[in-house]
Amino acid sequence: MRLLKLNGPDEYSLVQAPTHNNLAYAILSHTWTEGQEVTYQDVITGTGKGKSGYDKIKFCAEQAATDGFLYFWVDTCCINKSDSTELTTAINSMFRWYRNAKKCYVYLKDVSESGDKAAIQTNQVRWKEAFRGSRWFSRGWTLQELIAPTVVEFFSKEGKLLGDKAALESIIHDITGIPTRALRGDLFSDFSVSERRSWVSQRQTSEEEDLVYCLLGICEVSMPPIYGEGMTAAMKRLEMTIDEFSKDRTGPKDQTGKEVLFIVPFERNSRFTGRQVQLTEIEEKLFSAGSRRTAIIGLGGVGKTQLALELAYQVRDKHRNCSVIWIPAINTESLHQAYLDVARQLGIVGCEDAEADVKGLVKAHLSKESAGQWLLVFDNADDFNMWTGQVGPKPGSDRLIDYLPRSKHGSILFTSRDRKTAVKLAQRTVVQLTEMSEEMATQLLQKCLIDPGLLNETLETKTLLQELTYLPLAIVQAAAYINENGITFADYLSLLAEQEEEVIELLSVEFEDHGRYRHVKNPVATTWLISFQQICQHDPLAADYLSFMCCINPKDIPKSLLPPGPSRKKELEAVGTLDAYSFVSKRSADKAMDLHRLVHLATRNWLQKEQLLAQWTESVIERLEDVFPDNDHNNRSIWRAYLPHACCVLESRLVDQSQQSRVRLLWRYATCLSADGRWNEAEAAYVEGFEIEKRELGADHPDTLTSMSNLASTYRNQGRWDDAEKLEVQVMETRKTKLGVDHPDTLTRTLTSMANLASTYRSQGRWDDAEKLFVQVMGTCKTKLGVDHPDTLTSMNNLAFTWKGNSKETEAVRLMEDCVRGRKRVLGANHPHFISSYTALDTWKAEQEDVIWSVRRPEDW
Repeated sequence: MRLLKLNGPDEYSLVQAPTHNNLAYAILSHTWTEGQEVTYQDVITGTGKGKSGYDKIKFCAEQAATDGFLYFWVDTCCINKSDSTELTTAINSMFRWYRNAKKCYVYLKDVSESGDKAAIQTNQVRWKEAFRGSRWFSRGWTLQELIAPTVVEFFSKEGKLLGDKAALESIIHDITGIPTRALRGDLFSDFSVSERRSWVSQRQTSEEEDLVYCLLGICEVSMPPIYGEGMTAAMKRLEMTIDEFSKDRTGPKDQTGKEVLFIVPFERNSRFTGRQVQLTEIEEKLFSAGSRRTAIIGLGGVGKTQLALELAYQVRDKHRNCSVIWIPAINTESLHQAYLDVARQLGIVGCEDAEADVKGLVKAHLSKESAGQWLLVFDNADDFNMWTGQVGPKPGSDRLIDYLPRSKHGSILFTSRDRKTAVKLAQRTVVQLTEMSEEMATQLLQKCLIDPGLLNETLETKTLLQELTYLPLAIVQAAAYINENGITFADYLSLLAEQEEEVIELLSVEFEDHGRYRHVKNPVATTWLISFQQICQHDPLAADYLSFMCCINPKDIPKSLLPPGPSRKKELEAVGTLDAYSFVSKRSADKAMDLHRLVHLATRNWLQKEQLLAQWTESVIERLEDVFPDNDHNNRSIWRAYLPHACCVLESRLVDQSQQSRVRLLWRYATCLSADGRWNEAEAAYVEGFEIEKRELGADHPDTLTSMSNLASTYRNQGRWDDAEKLEVQVMETRKTKLGVDHPDTLTRTLTSMANLASTYRSQGRWDDAEKLFVQVMGTCKTKLGVDHPDTLTSMNNLAFTWKGNSKETEAVRLMEDCVRGRKRVLGANHPHFISSYTALDTWKAEQEDVIWSVRRPEDW
């Protein structure tokens, strides 16, 4: 999303703002005057102040500054309408952009009122007649601009506030016929598609197809615009798209017919024991009229997650109208992936967009009263800095804690080891979970044992539970070992006695409260050391898997990421062994699993002591580099699942940072972040890779130049044109100087560098510079690659757009005609590149009033 930034009085600049950063911005809604609107090119070139439309931009900027906003958005100049791809994205994103705006200013140029606030309220009759007849209410695109934002303020042409959407709700309803519930933000699912379509029936648009395209956000779908198809064809496509998006979803419904979701990644724990007092207390806190946030705190392994899990299932059973949503909060990467999964299941439109602010979308959805009753569970909310530090790269960016939804029908439960984090998130509503009582621990042990007769040895049972400090995780793991090996409590106690007593330093730091160790080794570590030795002896592949997993993110580990075993049978048995010891928790889909965080840390500690952690880290890097897919859209679900694990292992400082497999993985990681629209993270990865290659290979090495080119692309995507230009010029000149533009090994790369630089010039409005480079690229492509090579056709398309932007209309149309014919011949009429070029050509011809063109259909080319 491109925004205007206030740099000073009457000074604005365009900035690229990834929407997942959730920048606060104001947005303008207005009607256009042909030829008088300030365009994207006007802002780039610093012209346009002489147009009458500039007054609206000035008004929006001043009002945004008054309201404390640094950024604002105006459609005429924040969208480069000469770029068909950008225009398509904008049309499909417009509703979301208006919805996410903190305020929408409606500028009514046909309503005059210059009085002060008191006079405006006293003499409403004076301006309401003009308000009712305003052209703004008759235009198609202003429909979504009225409905989408939460706060809509109406201003006269003198810039005086007439009132907001809430205050003027009655008159707006009378004018538009739109139900007040829709104006207040009720779910669109409360209104039939035909009813929503009726809201635009009395409106007009300049292009007949826009009367359909302006309904995309309101119908909660997206589809590419095809200007020239006519309104009938566009409406038919819309209906087909709605049908595709509206396939029946299974699941229970609440009493209003809305679907009740249960998004919990784990099965119910059949061994859950006791804790009824805590369950009752937490439920009362979550569903009472007071605070809607509660946190469970306690030592790692004490059963916080299992308590939250049981509560989730009890809420499902008792509160039939309550949706339950579970989000692992171990780190930002896992949390972002979980939010995306939740957004998909909530059916939030636009959540898959590369620039989508998924956390903001989920927050907005759940904060609406129409979302119904819900319980949100954040498991492992341990990292204080993750929650309180800003999410975006700039000062003032929202913190993760600011993304928590607020609703009188919603409740939030946190589990955390860190009291400080818990208090920050839930204030005083905190429940302390301690170790189990002897009676409760005995019941848990009984449920876990294959042979409950072992409990008949009362003294040994008490001694064992005491040694395990009544900690649930330790009890479950000990029982798994006893079951696997068929040993007695006495045998297990003898093994415990053989171990040296020490507190694992890393786990001690993690827990932050050393007072709960009872002056002995952490029971989780004790249990793990015994179990791991047995696993090493009896199932080496399981031991390898455990060592492998401790080097990556412990949450949501895809089974496809694990190294292959001797056979499929051995692989299944290895995972089964880890599951039997409760080291891992299989997710319900059985395609991924979680390694318990304590086990993760304990395993790392053991490998470090054995001087094996660096070796395993290298193995994980090699495996990830081998299986990490290309950043193709078809592979998106795979590489998104791998990203948290690549991030984890790349942060390790145990291996040589210049190791080739690591550098290759770093490059793949960066390209996928870039494909996901996460420019700041991609930049950091590209910079690291570039510095390594420059140091190891030299500044002029082809691989180093490729890294520079990738970094320049990231700068360009961020709107940092000067930084991008500097790198692109350096890359282009170096490739020409060192290898020559015609060098067979680097021809394509050199041409790409030139094209990238030309694109940057074009984005800066430097049309002559862009044209000069694009002409060179096209000429070289034709000579070296041939007229029909796809790269040649792309260069023709780029040059045509540049000529169009440089007001060389005739040359642009003629070249685009050649491009369209070539792409039809080489790529076919159904290829997106052909459709894009054809659509642009069709639009350009229609714009030329002094030439009568015979516009042909795609099949005629």
